[in-house]
Amino acid sequence: MDRVVLVRHVMFAALIFGISATITDLLVRYLKVVDVPNARSSHQNPTTRGGGVSIVIAFLVGVVFIHFIGDKSPIYSLYFGGFLAAAFIIAAISFYDDMRHCPFRVKLTGQLLAIIVAMQAGIVIDVMHLPVLGLVELGGWAYLLTLLWVFGLTNAYNFMDGLDGLAAGTAVIAALFLAFVSFQQGSHFIYLASLTLAAAALGFLIFNLPVAKIFMGDVGSTFLGLVFAVMAVIAARYDHSHTSLFVVPLLLLHFIFDTTFTFLRRLLAGEQVFMAHRTHLYQLLNRMGLSHGRMTAIYSALAMMQGVAAIFMVSAEGATRVLVFVPFLLVYATAAFRVVSVARRRQLI
Repeated sequence: MDRVVLVRHVMFAALIFGISATITDLLVRYLKVVDVPNARSSHQNPTTRGGGVSIVIAFLVGVVFIHFIGDKSPIYSLYFGGFLAAAFIIAAISFYDDMRHCPFRVKLTGQLLAIIVAMQAGIVIDVMHLPVLGLVELGGWAYLLTLLWVFGLTNAYNFMDGLDGLAAGTAVIAALFLAFVSFQQGSHFIYLASLTLAAAALGFLIFNLPVAKIFMGDVGSTFLGLVFAVMAVIAARYDHSHTSLFVVPLLLLHFIFDTTFTFLRRLLAGEQVFMAHRTHLYQLLNRMGLSHGRMTAIYSALAMMQGVAAIFMVSAEGATRVLVFVPFLLVYATAAFRVVSVARRRQLI
């Protein structure tokens, strides 16, 4: 990339950051929807929610600009349309939920509709490169796997939005590393889309750092989860260089692990897993005394380490790519059982 193009990209990211920050500032001042603390809350003061709409608007403006005005966008228009429509649907239903608290079945229907729209546009994990087996065509399982992946990450990201700066900070870091990896791999659309997402999330983050002036709400967290999930499929299947599908799962591994571990622990304990709770690992650590700032710093550091690992992973060959996950999973599992043990002694679960 020559210097002129680099400057253009930096200026573009600065513009997206400015749009997001300006909208967030306006929402802090004028949005009258307030999240009042209750027994399940981690915050102590009434705080405006729904601020993630600034991320949504800034990102959508950016990717539309990239697709229709940018000099390179090697992604078929049908895929782009499905991506855009799915992102808009998930944002719209989630923003309505932030404003009105719609029933669970309505939220579920909206999420499934968004995913189906993306899949109908052709955004499907139809093949995978697996250790030992090599290239595997998924056939009829492709749609089910895609549904589980996008639905799972959409909700995992939503569940992890519980402390000031946690979800937005991870979004900035993961998106920047995805931008770097996809640029190195030659995936131009995902590089620019990731850069746009990082800038949009950063514009919101400066108002969301402890003590937060505004929360992103479901409109921000579900949107981020879906966008990361769909970008992973586009990068692996439809962008120029076919970046490994495992990159995004590695970049967000700490979120995926926390959500999966907590779900399985509660399921095995006979708890009602679909009821709201405060027993995710990050919530338990916060309740044990670690502040919002310290927790966000820890999870941000983990995101950075996962990002560095992702850079090495894409240069690895064959089955060795999966081995990159192993040390993280061992450390996370050891820490998780330790946290649960202490939480039980303190009667937090």
